[in-house]
Amino acid sequence: MKSLIFALAAMSIATASAAVAAERTVSIVLVHGAFVDGSGWKDTYDILSKAGYEVLVAQQPTISLRDDVAETERVIARAQHPVILVGHSYGGMVITEAGDNPKVRSLVYLAAYAPEVGESVATLSEFPVPPGEHKGPLIKEGNYLFVERDKFPTAFAAGVDAATARFMASAQLPFGLQAVETKVERVAWKTKPTHYMVTIEDHIIPPSLLRMMAKRSGAKVTEIKSSHAVMLSHPREVAAFIRSADSSATD
Repeated sequence: MKSLIFALAAMSIATASAAVAAERTVSIVLVHGAFVDGSGWKDTYDILSKAGYEVLVAQQPTISLRDDVAETERVIARAQHPVILVGHSYGGMVITEAGDNPKVRSLVYLAAYAPEVGESVATLSEFPVPPGEHKGPLIKEGNYLFVERDKFPTAFAAGVDAATARFMASAQLPFGLQAVETKVERVAWKTKPTHYMVTIEDHIIPPSLLRMMAKRSGAKVTEIKSSHAVMLSHPREVAAFIRSADSSATD
């Protein structure tokens, strides 16, 4: 009996040691875009967490770019390790500035704005749209923008479960004009390793604009057949792409 107890104890210690060994030496901070909140990262979060990463999710209000950057930097400060900073859509504006933080090791853009100094969502939205591509069907209500509710499921979230897409359309966060019009002052992709996922079926940000921003950033680029809400429709591919930014990973 004692031998069995000792054997089980040894197995427990070995299992615990293996779990510790599996823990990653980088943290991942996920930054959502406009019209949605951090809950859209749930599947990606689960996959990365199971792979041993500390994963933190910013919940920025998307009213003011400066406030969103500050909120993201607070999340970065809580991370236990150097950070892979991930931004979706408008979240790319946020990580471009917040990524200047010395704790940030690399940047990952997912269907995201990657602005140059002096650019804003508003100025980038002036990029000419080629035939066959689309801009988001946006409406203005006071000092905020929204995606037209009836067009949201196909424009923003094609490929996402229909019930989920309808809920997202009804639960949109207001996108403040102060966030839309504020110009970026710091550009982290000029000094940090950068990865960029282009969503080629995007009807919110034209794929040609995504490709332009990816190319000038010098990023490692991949393209995926997806709508704008890529982390909901393709969470496994997104998680794998984020992991590719981890230079310390051996598996």
